[in-house]
Amino acid sequence: MTEGPDNRSTPPMWLLAMVPISLVAILAVFVLAFDLPGLERRGPAIERVAVERTELRPGVIELRVRNDGPDEVQLAQVIVNDAYIAEASLPGAPIGRLDQATIRIPYLWTEGEAYEIALLSATGVTIDHVIEAAVATPKTDLGLFGILGLLGLYVGLIPVAMGMLWLPFARRARAPVIRFLLALTVGLLAFLAIEAVIEGIDQAGRGAQSFGGASVVALGALLAYVAMRGVDGWLARRRTGVGGWHAAMLVAIGIGLHNLGEGLAIGGAYSAGELALGAFLVIGFAIHNTTEGLAIVAPVARDRPALGRLALLGVIAGLPVVPGVWVGALSFTPQLTAFLLGVGAGAIAQVIQQIAPSLRRTGASRGLEPIVAFGLATGLIVMWGTGILAAG
Repeated sequence: MTEGPDNRSTPPMWLLAMVPISLVAILAVFVLAFDLPGLERRGPAIERVAVERTELRPGVIELRVRNDGPDEVQLAQVIVNDAYIAEASLPGAPIGRLDQATIRIPYLWTEGEAYEIALLSATGVTIDHVIEAAVATPKTDLGLFGILGLLGLYVGLIPVAMGMLWLPFARRARAPVIRFLLALTVGLLAFLAIEAVIEGIDQAGRGAQSFGGASVVALGALLAYVAMRGVDGWLARRRTGVGGWHAAMLVAIGIGLHNLGEGLAIGGAYSAGELALGAFLVIGFAIHNTTEGLAIVAPVARDRPALGRLALLGVIAGLPVVPGVWVGALSFTPQLTAFLLGVGAGAIAQVIQQIAPSLRRTGASRGLEPIVAFGLATGLIVMWGTGILAAG
């Protein structure tokens, strides 16, 4: 005797997925609603405040702070160079966890002088902040946008475009020279990735640590790597025999993401008075970023891409510096800068993985050929040397 079909209804999949989430929500409500034994808070309150932005205007110092600890903080007093500032404008209510507040300090500061600022909480905890050299914060107007936009073009788009002019030389080069150029590209990109990670960790250390500190750099890198793998697959499905165009596009995207984070850091440093727009600095950045143009055109040295496609590669790689500088100067946050620098590093790591197989000659052993090793070393040294010129 055969059994009939099982007509018992089963719950929908979305309902099954909601069971663990619902149980966790019930547990959270229960813990918050009842003072369970063993959950009492012991010891004094933990008060940590991070100064995320400093703005200096004639007769005024403004600090934008964030509560970086688990407990709320009530600020009670401000001291500048050992002098109490009774007229300082402090937030009236306690600053909650991860909340921001602005402190306005009337003070006749002198340009170029150093200032030590201490914020005292109601419980007597001291939060120290140092202004190493006071410089007036630029006014937010169209003139500032224009100056920063030109800066972005000087250090981003124009140098990348000039570096792409190495394409005619690369086209006439023989196969060993092409492998050298590709190895040089990998060396350049590897140094960019390392530089982005180091700078990102430095930026993360300047901001509130409650967001994860240096882990935001790793988060950005991993997300970018996964996203670039997706872009790689999408380009592979759309490829129509263009050859190195696929790799060149990935290189341009990776460099563009790196330059976006670099633009944020440049804009933030300029706004804080830590970067002067001298001719030597601009020339240094231009030389440093010109090498990125070579990294873009090396994969298409054996192809004949249209001029419009080459222009697109240059825009993707170099133009992101401009919005990065704008955002960095107007609303700089160390956490966002650290995250985007991590994004650039992760994207570049995926690009290196994409290009690396082309360095090996067909039928060659697993070891690096001397010319490839020389190219890698040259790329690292070139980026290190030009980076010294770009140091602000």
